[in-house]
Amino acid sequence: MNRIVIVGSTGSGKTTLAKELSQLVGAPHVELDALNWGPNWTAAPAEVFRARVAEAVSADRWIVEGNYQVVRDLVWPRADCIVWLNYSLPLVFSRLVRRTARRVLTAEPCCNGNRESLRMALSKESILLWALQTYHRRRKEFPPLLAERAATGTTIVVHRTPSETTAWLGDAALAK
Repeated sequence: MNRIVIVGSTGSGKTTLAKELSQLVGAPHVELDALNWGPNWTAAPAEVFRARVAEAVSADRWIVEGNYQVVRDLVWPRADCIVWLNYSLPLVFSRLVRRTARRVLTAEPCCNGNRESLRMALSKESILLWALQTYHRRRKEFPPLLAERAATGTTIVVHRTPSETTAWLGDAALAK
């Protein structure tokens, strides 16, 4: 596996897994959020975002993580493996609440130096609200899309629990 895409609900652990896998297999980690978000949480125009992603996935090896539909046509067809972190809503939401609280309390930067705030976490643009709004949609959207990719020969890996992901990561380490 040279080109791996990791998808899943907000808060499922996509970035964490991508970082671990990147170190394990020695492939660059491409964080779609980092290519999309500029200073002050300003999203890149679609054409700029797509150009950044196209350049990143033109490489022979990479680990891409993120769910952006606007670049799926650039990323998924080049992937030889797609990993879906299909965890339960209580798990991903509790992880997201803890992560958001930590980022708010510590002013930990993310996505090109942006910072989450309590005000943002409680607003209409809240990452928590976003997770609730998109969770069920992704669970309906991904199965047929992944089946389509599987039909073209792409390896599809679906993890329903973090322990499945940990075991798979261990297998990847042994295969190295």
